[in-house]
Amino acid sequence: MSTFMANASTVERKDKTLGRLAADLAVLLTGKHKVDYTKHVDCGDHVIVINAEKIKMTGNKWNDKIYYTHSGYAGGLKEVKYSTLLVKKPELIIKVAVKGMLPNNTLGRHALGRLRVYAGAEHGHEAQKPIEFKTK
Repeated sequence: MSTFMANASTVERKDKTLGRLAADLAVLLTGKHKVDYTKHVDCGDHVIVINAEKIKMTGNKWNDKIYYTHSGYAGGLKEVKYSTLLVKKPELIIKVAVKGMLPNNTLGRHALGRLRVYAGAEHGHEAQKPIEFKTK
């Protein structure tokens, strides 16, 4: 019996799914990854997410999961499938997922304001010298 040795051609890369990415982003936005985290103080970081159009979902969620919005008027309910939303506004998919993982108070609303999501690889924040963050 021989020992398996991985090389560059046999490595299988697994992209992050939507929920796991949203959970990691919520930790960065609230500041829970920092040593000096205090729950009643806004100590999170600004986060830039690129390539939102390449997000993955498991199972049959692209066709089954539905995003609902309501205008506030009678009969104002709109629903869009995530497969359609990926084509029209891929940034909204990540924003909605992260919003659900943040606290429902003023700290959560301020944290969501620090999230920037872009569909492609280009963003206009090079002047701020962003640091790449790799998750596990």
